[in-house]
Amino acid sequence: MLLGVDHLVIGVGDLGAAIRDYAALGFSVVPGGRHAAGTHNALIALADGAYLELIAFHEPDPAHRWWAALERGGGLVDYCLQTDDLAADTRAFRRAGVAMTDPTPSVRTRPDGYPVRWVLALAEGPQRGLAPFLIRDETRRAERVPPENRHANGVTGLSAVTVAATDVGEARGWYEAVLGRSGEALRRDDLDADGVRFTVGPHMLEFLQPRHGRGPIGTWVDSRGPGPYAARFTGGAPGAALDPRLSHGARLSFG
Repeated sequence: MLLGVDHLVIGVGDLGAAIRDYAALGFSVVPGGRHAAGTHNALIALADGAYLELIAFHEPDPAHRWWAALERGGGLVDYCLQTDDLAADTRAFRRAGVAMTDPTPSVRTRPDGYPVRWVLALAEGPQRGLAPFLIRDETRRAERVPPENRHANGVTGLSAVTVAATDVGEARGWYEAVLGRSGEALRRDDLDADGVRFTVGPHMLEFLQPRHGRGPIGTWVDSRGPGPYAARFTGGAPGAALDPRLSHGARLSFG
């Protein structure tokens, strides 16, 4: 069963600068370590169990699933859902029409030398970014996610992730099949977009498509393709947006 958002992936060009800038935004940022794939990260844990992953390449890897998104400006590049049964939820997404990899082990070596291990099932091809990737921990989740989840800016959790799409019907079909319930119709006049919302655990997933091929969502899809567009937090100053220069292109706001 899907339990909620595990984490959001934010691609950055310079990890050290991103750590400093997110700290300036009032977040508690913890260095995460290095992956075998040539990336390194830092983590921002939230009190509701989700976290933000700031990720950068310390070695070039044009074949990596997030390399192209970083080349186009970075910011929000992917989202991961937590599951209590990775095999079953992978099969459920496949039955719903999503191309998913077989569960594959991965590892990150923390700065203290401890190897954190997990297993991923990844959405592939043109569905990547619109569909999620899924995770199951091999080492304890508390070893992967840092305990520091209090932030000077007052953020307590993740409220919603907004995902841009050319046609939300595809995502609606996936999630209705996997969750076994209908989504809620969604209208966003500020983005000149309409779509559908699903609640997964404590979090909302909002899928939006442009009404006339224009507006912010249309522009985003044209330049970046379908994928995460913005995220809202619980806590903090209601309605306030974080400075995109300090968030390294990620559209993040409170309330």
